[in-house]
Amino acid sequence: MTQLSSPLKFAGWLVEHLQDANLRVLDCRYALSDPLVGRIAYMESHVPGAIYADLETDLSGPVQEEGTGGRHPLPGPAALAEWLGSVGISNDSVVVAYDDPGTGQGFYAARAWWLLRWLGHAQVHVLDGGWPAYLAADGAVDAADPQHSPATFTPDVQPGFVATAQDVQNRAPDTLLIDARAPARYRGDTEPMDRKAGHIPGAVNHDWSGALDGAGRWQGGESQAARLDAGNAPTVTYCGSGVSATPNLLARELAGIPLGPDNRLYAGSWSDWISDDARAVALGEEGGE
Repeated sequence: MTQLSSPLKFAGWLVEHLQDANLRVLDCRYALSDPLVGRIAYMESHVPGAIYADLETDLSGPVQEEGTGGRHPLPGPAALAEWLGSVGISNDSVVVAYDDPGTGQGFYAARAWWLLRWLGHAQVHVLDGGWPAYLAADGAVDAADPQHSPATFTPDVQPGFVATAQDVQNRAPDTLLIDARAPARYRGDTEPMDRKAGHIPGAVNHDWSGALDGAGRWQGGESQAARLDAGNAPTVTYCGSGVSATPNLLARELAGIPLGPDNRLYAGSWSDWISDDARAVALGEEGGE
């Protein structure tokens, strides 16, 4: 991989560079509670030239009947690369992904960011503040379908970005396991999505939403480091299905720990963990927030 730049871009930068020939914008707006909300919002208004990236069909692979891989399995690298090329994204593209943190679900752009980085693409960024910040910067809007010529995207998969259930089970004593879900789900007080409640034994809880401030913008590196309280220890982060965990991975990168063996995603997350009833489940508090 080439030298990494900041994982974030600001709305003013996007407004200024909107006409750059190598810029590609991904609109990742979505809602787990209503899968059509994001696409409808995109059809009504989006950043000019933006490509809609659907969590279910573009940013995830097919769900397995036995539940392995979780509710949002990683797409196959070849399939993801083919989709990226089909919408005009090449290895030379600068990609900016945005969602709508104003809805309380500002983690879909981070999922797209993580996926492209997993495929070895360094020039991918999340728009700080998302759609509301772009509108506040007087960014132009459009409702037209993008007109990008197909391109070729050649993946360079980074296996060190991913942890499996076995990796989690066999993790070294100095590896911190972070659960990015809301505290009530971590404790097992409630479970709206999966068939079992609780958390992976030994995990600490750092809700993904703490990565953002009250305005939906990303907190700085020092704040992220203090919030996650991991220091330089290797971390594996999970959530329900490998989506809302990605803001914590981006937060770790802001704090100076890039994606890799010390900052990995358990991609299948809780929904994959509980697909095997032999795996232990913990309830209540366990050294977390």
